[in-house]
Formats: sequence, C-alpha cells, structure tokens
Amino acid sequence: MKKIFFHILFLFSLTVFSQNEQLAQNYFDRGEFEKAIVVYEDVIKAQPYNYGAFQKAVLCYQQLKHYDKAEKLIQGRIDRLKQDNLYVELGYNYQLQKMQDKAEINYKIALDKIRENPNNVYGVANAFEQKVLVEKAIQAYELGKSLNPNFNFDYQLALLQGQMGNMELMTDKLLDFAFTNQMNLPMVQNQLTRFMTDDASETFNNYLRKALLLRTQKTQDIFWNQFLSWYFVQQKEYGKAFIQEKAIFKRNPENFYNIINLAQLAVQDDEVATATEILNFILQNTQDLELQMEAHYQLVSMEIDDADAKDYPAIKQKLELLLKQYGITPYSLHLQILSAHFDAFQLKQFDSAKATLNKALALPLNNYQKAEVKDELADILLLDEKFNQAIIFYAQIEDDLKNDEIGHQASLKMAKASYFKGDFEWAQKQFKVLKSSSSQLIANDALELFLLISDNTVEDSTQVALKKFSRADYLMYQHKTTEALNQFKLVLEQHKGQTIEDETLLKIGQLYEKQNDFQQALSFYQQILDKHKESIYTDEALFFSAEIYRKQLQDSEKAKTLYEKVIFNHQDSIHFVEARTYYRKLRGDTNL
Repeated sequence: MKKIFFHILFLFSLTVFSQNEQLAQNYFDRGEFEKAIVVYEDVIKAQPYNYGAFQKAVLCYQQLKHYDKAEKLIQGRIDRLKQDNLYVELGYNYQLQKMQDKAEINYKIALDKIRENPNNVYGVANAFEQKVLVEKAIQAYELGKSLNPNFNFDYQLALLQGQMGNMELMTDKLLDFAFTNQMNLPMVQNQLTRFMTDDASETFNNYLRKALLLRTQKTQDIFWNQFLSWYFVQQKEYGKAFIQEKAIFKRNPENFYNIINLAQLAVQDDEVATATEILNFILQNTQDLELQMEAHYQLVSMEIDDADAKDYPAIKQKLELLLKQYGITPYSLHLQILSAHFDAFQLKQFDSAKATLNKALALPLNNYQKAEVKDELADILLLDEKFNQAIIFYAQIEDDLKNDEIGHQASLKMAKASYFKGDFEWAQKQFKVLKSSSSQLIANDALELFLLISDNTVEDSTQVALKKFSRADYLMYQHKTTEALNQFKLVLEQHKGQTIEDETLLKIGQLYEKQNDFQQALSFYQQILDKHKESIYTDEALFFSAEIYRKQLQDSEKAKTLYEKVIFNHQDSIHFVEARTYYRKLRGDTNL
C-alpha cells in the first residue's frame, strides 16, 4: 500500500508541476515575465534538473534586466552540474550588460572545454547557435573538426555561413555535404528551396545554377545531373530538366520514374510542347502497357484542348484505335473515360458517351475507379441538362468516399449542379460547408460561389440577376461560348453597377480568351481593376492579364508589371506562387 501511495503521489506531483510549467509558459508567451518567473522559480526548486524551466527562468530574468539573478542561477547550475554549454549562457548574460571582456572570458572557457574533450563541441556549438553568436558557433565547429577528423559539421557550418550572408560559401558547403552524404539530399534541398524562394533570390539562384553546372561538367557523376534536374524543376523549366533526365537515362535506364514525374509536372503547368516531347520519349522507351496508355491519354487530352471542330474526326479515330489496341479493361479506364468525355463535350453524342461509361462500370473496379467513372457520367448528365440524375451520381461518390478529397470534389460539383439549376438556397448551404475544405482549390471555389449567392441575394431578394448569371455560367460549362458571352453581356447591360458586375466582367474576359480575342479579354479584366479595386477577383484579373501578355502577346514588360502587383498586393492569392515564378523568369533570374 505504501508503494502504491508513493506512486500515486509521485504521479500527482508530476501532473502539478507540468501544469505549473504550462502556466509559466503562457505568461512567458504573453510577455508577462514577472508572473512567469515566480512560477518558474517554484518549478526549479521542485525539479532542479529541469533544463527547460532553467532556460526560461534565465530568459525571464534577462527580459526584466535582473542580470545578477540570471548570473546566480547559471553559476549555481555550473557548480552543480558542470555543463560546458553553460559558460556560453554566462558569457551571453555579461554581453547583454555590455560587459564584453567578461563575456569573451566565458566564451573562451566554453571553447577550451572542446579542447579538453572534442565531444563537448555539440553542446557548446549549439549554445552559440541558440544565442545567434554565429562566428563563435563556426569557431566551435571548426575546432571540433580539427580535433576529431571523423566529425562532419559541413551542414551546420554551411547554414551558419548563410546566416552571415556568405551565400556562395554556404551553397558550396551544402552541395559538398549533399554529395558526400547523399542520404541527406532532401534535407539539403529543403534548405536551398528556402533561399530560392526568398524575395532577393536572383543572385543566389544564379550562383546555385552555375555551381551545379560546374559540378555536372567536372565530375560526370549522375548525382549532379539529378541535382540540376531538381533545380530546373523548382524553376519550372521542364525542358531543361528533361535534358538532364535524358542524360541520366542513357547511363541508368532504371531512373525512368523521374521522367514520368517530369511529364506529369509539365502537363499540370500547361507546358504543352515540353510535355509532348517527354510523353513521346516515354512511349519510345517503355514496354509497360499502363505507362503507354497513360502517355497516350495525356497526349490526346492536350490535343483535344487545342483542337477545332475540323480536328475532331481524326481524334475520334485515334481514340477508337487506342481502345482497340489496349482493350476494354480496368487498365485502359482513363482512355475509356477520355473517349466518353470527347463524345459528350466535343461531339455532343451523349448516348454514345453514357454507353461507354456504363460499360466501364460493369468492369471489376475499385472504389476510386468507380468514382472516376461516375464523376464523368455525372458531368455528362449535367451537360445534357439532366440535373437530378447528375446530382444522384455525385451523391453516390460523396457517400462512398466521404473523407477523401474526391468525395469533397463531388460535393462541390453537386452544389454547382444545384446552382446551375437555380436551387440557390440548397447550393448555398453546401458551399458554406465546403468553403472550410482542407483543399484550397475546393475551398476557394466554394467561397466564390457562396459570396456570389450571398451578395446578390442581399441586394436583390428575387435573385433576378443571379438567375441570369447562373444561366450564363451553365452555358459556359456546356462550352456554348457565344451563347454564354451574349448572356453575360445581357447581365452586364441590365444590372450595370450592381454587385454582380465584377463577376460578370471576369467571365466575359475568360470567354474572350477562349475565342482568342485577347485585346477584348484584357479590356474587360481592366474594367475590374479600374472600377472594382476591392473585388475578390482583382488578383485573377491581374494574373489572367499577365498570362495573356506573357503567352499570347509576348510583351514581357507588361506581364512583369502585372505579376509584380499580384506578388506585392495579393500574397493570399492562389496565383501567388505562379506569379512569383513567372515574374522571376521575366526578370531574368533563371536565364542560362
């Protein structure tokens, strides 16, 4: 019983002190150091070996300028525990009092402890780092290395050089460390990424690129080709990354997986020419049927996106030949879905599309594959104005994959179907839930539609403008560009100056882009910037305009100016990262 009582008492004491420490931490975080130190003093009395409480107590004394109490606490711990890193704490306490001579004496004692035992370098160097005494930390690591050649502090030394602004030295040390410790490559690349994405990264990026190129040419080790490929991917220069990947593949064909990933990135970023080149390379160099089918799927998808009606017969024939070649199996599912999509959205052959998908549903598919087929089937039913049937299929996906992003995407589409149908009240409830989605794209779409319905219901309880707008939006979904454009213009004409105007201007701009009328698109985006400066669509108007100037009109200066406005005025925009990347490219950060 005594033992049981002792254990209960011990556990209770631990709980109480843990709660006290948390209370002290709360005071500390709020800057209430006088309250925090009272609690920390009690914790240290009860737990004299609690290093975390000791450190926070020292910091509290220093914040309160009670340096004598901090010194007494540090010295007492030195006398009791003989910890070498505490001489750094003591020296720093003197430094805060502008007593640099005494500070240097203690820093020297700390360094001498490394001479006595090189293993002490870890605690001493880390203490210098915590106090941002960078030169001292470098001195400690260098001393440790000189005393024990088996120590490797290249990574720590590299980052410390970076803190001192010696970016080139930091880069060289990180690259050398990565080469000799290749298991730590991801850690090194994560650090480099931080500097690559910094606002003042032009000089750093240029030096890193040159350093990698130099090592690639000097050593002929594929490690550097891989590293250089990674660098170009970070810069979204997929063509240059592909050159490196081809060089790697010639010497090591087992690295084919990286080329597949590169193709996916190029497709996602709409780099059509580069993606086409990579996908054709994959087709030429693999016997894997699944890879072949995926490559064909991506190639035909891009072809469809850029096709005119006169190209449709050739694409239809190509899809039929591919399905004949690979057969109707679960492995060719993406091609089957693409064929159905093409029949419905391009050829308006709804019965043929539905038959293809119903045939696919009869195959032995897993839940995710079934969801893909049902999602396409629902999209086609929605296209064919079968709103309720579409909603049923979206609901099935939502039920089957409740906690998955695919399920959330189906929920968004179901809400959009209700919005297209004019059932704004139900759609609004769904959008309200979905705007808190963990997926930023789903959340943003849901938020935009939630605000669209809210704003235009408050201003007009009969929702006249909203009904016209949703009808135009639906025509846009149906790829009826001319009809949608006329309907949006009608909204703009009949509801000019109302809340719905900025959304309408954006949609009209997007439709003119689809028609390749880029000057008209720019004029409508500009109206948002001129008349609706506080609009939630301002960042999109800026970004879409910049994209037109960069891709279509080849006016780098105007594109750069617009990207810059996204970067500096809309940091929370989903287009921020892309805007920054293209801005840097246009500025010349990544030119060889």
